[in-house]
Amino acid sequence: MTVAQLTLLIPLLTAAVNVAIAAADLAGARFVLANSAEVGVPRSWLPRLAALKLAGAAGLLLGLVTPALRPLGAAAACGLVLLYAGAIAFHLRARVLYNLAFPGFYLATAVASLALTVAG
Repeated sequence: MTVAQLTLLIPLLTAAVNVAIAAADLAGARFVLANSAEVGVPRSWLPRLAALKLAGAAGLLLGLVTPALRPLGAAAACGLVLLYAGAIAFHLRARVLYNLAFPGFYLATAVASLALTVAG
């Protein structure tokens, strides 16, 4: 796979997984509610967190449209990196480590998207 293909594929993957988890947040999925409570995230934050994830996904997609919008994609990826770094911090603070791979995966996709968008 070429770098050009990865520059398209990774932000698309990142956008897709963020839309999916935002939908779960908005739907009040049982696993989201349980995990949020366990790490100390109030239920009232979930719609706002979902909005941030959807905004990040939209920014990533718009950043792929034309080189002129690439800075928007980079800003969106940066926002997602910060969001998921915060999620990891909440997990660590609450000492909830058994499912740290989930925010870790989202963070990794956001970091990869940021790196590829900036380098692209």
